[in-house]
Amino acid sequence: MTPPEDRAAILSLARTSVEAAVHGRSAPAVPMSTLFRARAGAFVTLTMAGELRGCIGRPEPHDPLGAVIVECSGAAALQDPRFRPVSPGELARLAIDVSILTCPRRVNDPDGIVPGRHGLIIAKDGRRGLLLPQVAVEWGWTREVFLAQTCRKAGLPSGAWRDGAEMYVFEAEVITE
Repeated sequence: MTPPEDRAAILSLARTSVEAAVHGRSAPAVPMSTLFRARAGAFVTLTMAGELRGCIGRPEPHDPLGAVIVECSGAAALQDPRFRPVSPGELARLAIDVSILTCPRRVNDPDGIVPGRHGLIIAKDGRRGLLLPQVAVEWGWTREVFLAQTCRKAGLPSGAWRDGAEMYVFEAEVITE
């Protein structure tokens, strides 16, 4: 569990990064703390009035957390292909969540996937879909529905998880404004 002062720093960096991107300014400098230098995957989720407004992330822990938060915050605001870019007038109404991920690990038995605890990545034939752990909870999905929806997000048939798709799970600590 991330201490409250680190949670506040994470949310502040994400909010500052979203605002800079929307206003066309340079990304903020990342604090040089141990927290932001640690390599971690993360997703930044933007909502407005409880509705998704943008979500972009990087699941693998290849880069420092601070750089991932800055990059994904700006991308969630401006580059999520499902939504038009966030406008300056929307900034005050945005809520920001940062999900810090554990390293994805491959699973061969879908019975080990726990909706709400695990996020899911399904990959097959050059396609890949990812859903965060909280998505299954928000929609009340069973394990089978979670698997099928992750396949659909990858652009695969909903039963691809039964037909040779690779499955990976991860966990996330969600830090919410």
